[in-house]
Amino acid sequence: MAEATFNRRAFVKSWVAALAANALPCRAGYAQTAGATAPGDLRVKVEQITFGPKHHFFGYIGQSKTIPWNASGRYILTLRTAYHNRPPTAHDAAEICLIDTGDSHRVIPIDETRAWNFQQGTMFYWNPASPERQFFFNDRDASTNHVYTVLYDVETRRRVREYHYSDTPVGNGGVAPDGKAFAAINYGRLARERPVTGYPGAHDWSAEEKAPANDGLFVVDIESGRKRLVVSFAAMADCARAEKPGIDKASLYINHTLWNRKSDTIYFFLRGRRSRNSMWVNMPCTINADGGEFTTHDVFIGGHPEWAEGYQIIGRQGDHQVLYDVNEKRIVGRLGTPEIFPKPEGDISLSPDGRCFVNGSSYEDGRLRYDFLRRADGAHVRSPALSRGTFLHGVLRIDPAPRWTRDSSAILVPNWTDAGTRQLFVIRIQEGE
Repeated sequence: MAEATFNRRAFVKSWVAALAANALPCRAGYAQTAGATAPGDLRVKVEQITFGPKHHFFGYIGQSKTIPWNASGRYILTLRTAYHNRPPTAHDAAEICLIDTGDSHRVIPIDETRAWNFQQGTMFYWNPASPERQFFFNDRDASTNHVYTVLYDVETRRRVREYHYSDTPVGNGGVAPDGKAFAAINYGRLARERPVTGYPGAHDWSAEEKAPANDGLFVVDIESGRKRLVVSFAAMADCARAEKPGIDKASLYINHTLWNRKSDTIYFFLRGRRSRNSMWVNMPCTINADGGEFTTHDVFIGGHPEWAEGYQIIGRQGDHQVLYDVNEKRIVGRLGTPEIFPKPEGDISLSPDGRCFVNGSSYEDGRLRYDFLRRADGAHVRSPALSRGTFLHGVLRIDPAPRWTRDSSAILVPNWTDAGTRQLFVIRIQEGE
């Protein structure tokens, strides 16, 4: 993308000054602003929308149009807990709540779940077929520890459908943007192999095998409820053996099942634990939604990629934010520069309209920072610093996790507050005046 040509010196000067003035964590009820103020430039405003003493968080990164707001923007989904200094157990429930943006961000509890973690939450997705009133989340049966997916209706305040599978109790790993299907995985297996993304104590039917033939990536048809194993771990191991000798000694699992915007392709990571190394296997893969054309990729573009248009996916190579074409299996472009995105390995998200891209990065000083790029002209801005508190690593860590509004004007992000609680903030993009 071409560099923007507007008053760059004034832009950078105001940007640096704003960052220096906002180096501390956000305080409760305090809004911070940073960025340029010339016409056509970008600036950002940060606002806290949830408050303690309980903790509020959404969960997953905003790839593949994971949007916390319903269609009208009235409600934002959140989980709420009384603690955040230990992982949940199988018996710990988190409250499922609506944040009412039309009523001073009042938090309304409506249900609860026992299938969640602090990094990914419970895999909230508003139903693309009914985005004003229905959303998906994961839960588990308290007697069997079987994970299942719930479809909930906000208007009637009830569960309208549950997707139970006794033979392979999988949970939602990502809803297709067209609303026809969701990817599903074994969260019990994840809890063993990579606890930060699993549900502790969840039933794992394939625990005794490293590459089972009856487990892998599933796709569930939302309307009919029909579940299909589109590719098994055994089949994936067969395909990957030449690229990864010794794969048979690793216990395989799946992370990050990401639907492209056309809803016909899923990008995911085949990972495998060997001894203490939980990602001894770390292989990018794609597969068609119908199970065809399973492909492994030898170009690694980082652990948190995001789909752009068509069959291009955004990630990192070296110091650059890049576009990788999964069909051509090569890098086909770049976004911004290393100066705009100093940590291209951050949590990234492309706005629903495709016009703006954000990279949320974690720093060793305990800060979170968000770099925004407008793709059309290269205009960019960095947010004030937010705080990760004491949770920098491990299963309790606070990741940047930017999630866009439907109108592509703001993102929902986490932050550690001065009161020592985990809360939600909104960063709004504004044009300079």
